[in-house]
Amino acid sequence: MNIAGMINPEQLQFFLGLLQLEQVKISEEERLDYASDETENYVFPADVVLLPNNTNEIASILKYCNAEKIPVTALGALTGLSGGALCVHGGVGLSLERLNKIISIDENNGQVIVEPAVITQVLQEECAKKGWYYAPDPASRGSCSIGGNLAENSGGPHAVKYGVTKDFVLNLEVVLANGEVIWTGANTLKNSTGYNLTQLMVGSEGTLGIITKAVLKLVPLPPFNKLLLAPFPSAENACAAVSAIFRAGITPSALEFMERDAIAFTLQFVDDVQVDLNGVEAHLLIEVDGTDESSLMLECEKILAVLEKFEAGEVLFAEDHEQKEKLWKVRRKVGEAVKSHSIYKEEDTVVPRFELPVLLRGVKEIGSRYGFQSVCYGHAGDGNLHVNILKGQLTDEQWSQELPKAIKEIFELVVSLNGTLSGEHGIGFVQKEYMPIAFNEIQLNLMKQIKQVFDPNGILNPGKIFPSSHSI
Repeated sequence: MNIAGMINPEQLQFFLGLLQLEQVKISEEERLDYASDETENYVFPADVVLLPNNTNEIASILKYCNAEKIPVTALGALTGLSGGALCVHGGVGLSLERLNKIISIDENNGQVIVEPAVITQVLQEECAKKGWYYAPDPASRGSCSIGGNLAENSGGPHAVKYGVTKDFVLNLEVVLANGEVIWTGANTLKNSTGYNLTQLMVGSEGTLGIITKAVLKLVPLPPFNKLLLAPFPSAENACAAVSAIFRAGITPSALEFMERDAIAFTLQFVDDVQVDLNGVEAHLLIEVDGTDESSLMLECEKILAVLEKFEAGEVLFAEDHEQKEKLWKVRRKVGEAVKSHSIYKEEDTVVPRFELPVLLRGVKEIGSRYGFQSVCYGHAGDGNLHVNILKGQLTDEQWSQELPKAIKEIFELVVSLNGTLSGEHGIGFVQKEYMPIAFNEIQLNLMKQIKQVFDPNGILNPGKIFPSSHSI
């Protein structure tokens, strides 16, 4: 059995002595199973993949790797879209898949203690059985893990009302680069004691430590919801209606934007859903939830009045749970459908929601100049627009040489609108060179110094977040 050159026989023997044989993956076939996520077509196999059972084993691995200066990249469910879990420098791929327990659900305090490999939807369903709601729900909630959600500060459709992952995190158990184990906060709803290490860890993409347990807050499960699908002959009008809904005093539990091609591709990808696209350029999927059904109907009436001002067509009310599930299926399958249609790049832009029409118009204008088709959809209520750029008829040279210039222009537009590069997918490997668009040298150097405090030898997920000029 051959492994790549970074891990020498003595180091491999250490791992084999620490773990059971089935916890150490060294064949090429096994390592390739952990070499990719959902980011384009990148493949970066680790030199060895380790599957620890618990925090103590992770601590021993990191202590050794830090002393030996071996890169360590935490691997979750590998559903990421920014290359955050790619082993771009080889070394150890640290799979957390065996840390998959819901340790406890505290019904008295509305909290749950969970390990990182628990699938997000599984956690939601287990909490719902006890009347509690964990709201962050990425489109990949059926396959993504809590650890990955923590690493990228994931959001999802219901973040608009309830918040993203960071808003649900109370405390974290973290293994530091040198193998020391800490808790970052307290299991309390308020905490004004020292620096907020918990929030520093959330969204740090495995570059500051390895999260091994999380204490998450829960909210009461809302018993009622209403779901509307509103068609628009103008995509910009659909975007403009988003801010107007909030200005009318309504906070939907979800407010999603899908332009025509997003739905058209998805309808080819799924076979049990029908949506009329005749004369339609975009749809808004709008949900309200709460404890009083009559109040929700009043909110829907207010929403309809707003939509009418923006020339919405006939609005579809989901009549039952089955119809709601079908409409949500369309939204959650858009990413997969686009990916099945063409080689693509996905940009995770976010702006203040009033600026969504300007952003959409700008993306289409940039696409026209550079000759690419874009499919736009996303969490409009948060101003979070996913821009999928299709390779289509572009040559390999245009794709590799010209497209980065176009993406740079998109990000410059986003920042000019007081937005930023990513709303929920993270920076990872694919967006790191664009970081100077959002941050100046002072800001980047501060981040770099934080990284050096936590990880002075630079072993944790190297090659991520920082542009090449600031690599460590």
